[in-house]
Amino acid sequence: MSQSFSSRLPLARFEMDRDHLAREREDLFEELWADPATRILPIFQGSALLSSPTSLALLPVHAIPDGDIKVYLGRSLSTTSPEPVGTPIVAVQFVDAGHLAEAEWGNLRFLGSTLSNRDAGMLVEALGVLNWHASHRFSPRTGEPTVVEKGGWVRRDPISNTEVFPRTDAAIIVGITDAENRMLLGSNALWESNRYSLLAGFVEPGESLETAVQREVLEESGIHVVDPVYLGSQPWPFPASLMLGFTATVDPDHGTEATPDGTEILDLRWFSRDELTAALPDIKLPGPTSIARAIIEEWYGGPILDGQ
Repeated sequence: MSQSFSSRLPLARFEMDRDHLAREREDLFEELWADPATRILPIFQGSALLSSPTSLALLPVHAIPDGDIKVYLGRSLSTTSPEPVGTPIVAVQFVDAGHLAEAEWGNLRFLGSTLSNRDAGMLVEALGVLNWHASHRFSPRTGEPTVVEKGGWVRRDPISNTEVFPRTDAAIIVGITDAENRMLLGSNALWESNRYSLLAGFVEPGESLETAVQREVLEESGIHVVDPVYLGSQPWPFPASLMLGFTATVDPDHGTEATPDGTEILDLRWFSRDELTAALPDIKLPGPTSIARAIIEEWYGGPILDGQ
């Protein structure tokens, strides 16, 4: 993966030591709550507390009540943040944020590209684990409520003593080009009709990433592609994906006539660079936080000025 492409992946940035060995200590949170250096990242309904429009707010332990779930994120490695290197940080999820009713909250989808390296990676980590907690409150083996352990990184079935660990779903996303170097963009059924992005889908069991690229593109567009090339990846905790970016080209033994599947994809269009420029701002592209935007701009040759 080229450095130029990797630098366009806002959610792949990270400046935290996850300090995984500390998770094994049974009294970890008691230690952290007794440490005046510990800082809390409040999370409420999938959003984080902000200290400014582009910075997360980290609060001392005594400033907030106990929350629903606590996750030890590790120690800050940032030399440019207000908190010193080594600051321990805990994400706390609140069911009720009335004590912070006047505060400003931010959503990762919209803020990801504007946050610092540490804040972007820290928020992705927090949301990824907290979203997993929300869907694994009960044991898949016995149906019993699971117990949170190891700094918020494990849930244990108290009956079978089975440990359940956080899960990440692999998903491919692909920039498809033809012999004329046009790019194929599609409009998803869940979006407004004028929004276009790349084709993407989850990797199925027993499937390689390259095979997933070819299958998903064929299923959603009827286009046969060859030569999948990996570009890079970034987490996408909505709720628990790892987006793996690829490029691929149309198979020369097949045509470029694209047929949307009619279920997930309602429209497909080929764009040259000039045609894409001319179509803006009538069509909307993926936001700057997404890997889709980075792949499109890699093909386009630089930032696309569309006001997003």
